[in-house]
Amino acid sequence: MILAEKIVKLRKGRGWSQEELAEQLDISRQSVSKWEGGLSVPELDKIIRMSEIFGVTTDYLLKEEDLNGEWAAGGDNKHIQADDCQNKENGPAGRFVSLEEAENFMEVTKKVSKWIALAVFMCIISPICMITLGGLSEYGMLSLTEDMAASVGMVVLLAFVAPAVAILVFQGLRLSKYEYIEKETLLLEAGITEQVTEKEESFESSFRPGIMAGIFLCIVGVIPIFVAGIFEVPVLEISSVGILLFLVACSVYLFIRVGMIKGCYQKLLQEGDYSEKNKKASKILGVFSGVYWCAVTAIFLAVFFRTEDGKGAGLIWPVAGVLFAALYLLVKGIVTTREEK
Repeated sequence: MILAEKIVKLRKGRGWSQEELAEQLDISRQSVSKWEGGLSVPELDKIIRMSEIFGVTTDYLLKEEDLNGEWAAGGDNKHIQADDCQNKENGPAGRFVSLEEAENFMEVTKKVSKWIALAVFMCIISPICMITLGGLSEYGMLSLTEDMAASVGMVVLLAFVAPAVAILVFQGLRLSKYEYIEKETLLLEAGITEQVTEKEESFESSFRPGIMAGIFLCIVGVIPIFVAGIFEVPVLEISSVGILLFLVACSVYLFIRVGMIKGCYQKLLQEGDYSEKNKKASKILGVFSGVYWCAVTAIFLAVFFRTEDGKGAGLIWPVAGVLFAALYLLVKGIVTTREEK
């Protein structure tokens, strides 16, 4: 085991991010990233400081080991090839991730994120036709009866939902082979940390605008509802709900697309919600998010169809967004507190 791998293993054994280790050593995160990527070697004073922080000897850090924990006689850089490895002195077991595995995971995630975002987009816009046809029929703007309009709308809804579900299942299977990256402690091959860090920093220029655009669309989507309520024009009232759902679908598409790509970098680096101490909490939060938004959608549709003109239903989305942020932080705090005890 080479020095770069030992630094990664010891850091993750403490549940620290690169930033946290950098603070301990009074250096930049980029320096830690280069050490772990095998692109540079720590100075002697930093090695001594790390031996004190992690409670190991400087010999342990500087000398290479073979897979049996014995000192390697040669100077070759040997990497761990087993799936499960354990530092006998510090840290829990971990799974080795090669450079090829990491690159494949990032590539697959980028492709899958597009399809999953599209599938969710299709599910959200699927009721638009039913709502529009029902409204036009109710106001006598359509020759179809309300029952016929509802039937046509249901056919269109199923035409969107059926392929969307198939996409979600198929793409989910493509990602299932990489579940260990999210769930287990990772030991990265030398060079991976540096590459992933560079990709993550480069992606920030797309991630932040994507999130901001999604938030903007969620807020703007409510405007047609208020405009329709002011002017009380039937066509505007009918179309406002469809516009709202379409804009919400667009915002969710952006959230999922950039969020999954950002998440794959964090999973490999084990940072943020995917740090060692937050991995269990992330599983629970993922389930919470899915259940919450499914419930919000069901409530929106129930409120819309139970009221005569659907007024007030549009307010559910912005309120749900604010409430979600509060509940998410609450659930995360509770789960994290329990894990620390």
